[in-house]
Amino acid sequence: SAVMLLLSNTGQLGKYSVQLVTNSSNGTDLTYGFVSCGVAVLFYGSNFVPVKKIPTGDGLFFQWVLCAAVWSVSLVVNIILGSPTFWPLAMLGGAIWATGNITVVPIVKTIGLGLGLLIWASFNLLIGWASSRFGWFGIDAEEVSNPTLNYCGAGCCLLSAVIFFFVKSDVHSQSSRPEEEEPLLIDGCVNADGGTSSDDSWVDTLRPRTKRLVGSLLAVAAGLLYGTSFVPVLYIKNHAAHHDSHFTGASQFDLDYVFAQFSGIFLTSTVYFLIYCAAMKNKPRVYPRAILPGFVSGVMWGIATCCWFLANTYLSAVVSFPIITTGPGLIAALWGVVVFKEVKVGNCSIPKYVTTYITKANL
Repeated sequence: SAVMLLLSNTGQLGKYSVQLVTNSSNGTDLTYGFVSCGVAVLFYGSNFVPVKKIPTGDGLFFQWVLCAAVWSVSLVVNIILGSPTFWPLAMLGGAIWATGNITVVPIVKTIGLGLGLLIWASFNLLIGWASSRFGWFGIDAEEVSNPTLNYCGAGCCLLSAVIFFFVKSDVHSQSSRPEEEEPLLIDGCVNADGGTSSDDSWVDTLRPRTKRLVGSLLAVAAGLLYGTSFVPVLYIKNHAAHHDSHFTGASQFDLDYVFAQFSGIFLTSTVYFLIYCAAMKNKPRVYPRAILPGFVSGVMWGIATCCWFLANTYLSAVVSFPIITTGPGLIAALWGVVVFKEVKVGNCSIPKYVTTYITKANL
């Protein structure tokens, strides 16, 4: 489906390609663009692997650590770029993303890393396509050379997303380990009063069928939020050429907005964490073992998103969005099937089935 969406924009792709090759010898910009896409796909599909087997509890502390790492990446980028103009509206995109991010840990605990990413990536692609195709949220509508093929691609993406709901995810077998493998020290969280508790969270009290439903719905919500997180930046860029706009003269280089968007991510994440601390009566569940892996995960995500911004500049969002929203699902599925043995049909692990299915669904 992603390929069909891409092919339906062949006219625009050709236009952008000609412009890029004209402005850069030997198609250097195209090379930068596709390399950026490759790095983004790899890191997006792998950034939660460092914390897959680390206690994260309800995820509120983990998401705050991750977002701190994300902001750190943007600070370095901002210094390298010479502190470009800070547009507060871009922070809204970060707030939207951070809201979706608080659902990640419950999703992984309920339906697994691979399946969860496949679902939210599908809806990420759908909302991103719809908002750009029809000009939602005040951004300019994108014209396509073959609307029929474009709609068919979107329909196939929606169909594949629906089919993902019927893929069985075995996330419990990894958490059950033999008695002799139990750690000698308590492997849990440290509360504010110095006590410890297990990695259990509210999702662990749900019945299996309810878990699956909750995880799937959260993955859909996450995908919709992720897909709209770029809208504020696109809005600023689209209105930069309008002489009567507040954003007149704004930069067309996407990476100039990274610091503002990532600041919105960290600010929103901090607000959610403070609300959580207040709700827990200043006794938040803190997981020391999640700090370093969580920071690594955040750095990976930050680098991936910077690469996405670069890909938008060198290839345009029309080309980069289908690649970067669908590619991580394949990477995550490979992690889930080959390494974590999460995705099954019946009682058998199905690496060949999943790989074949994903390929067919996305093509």
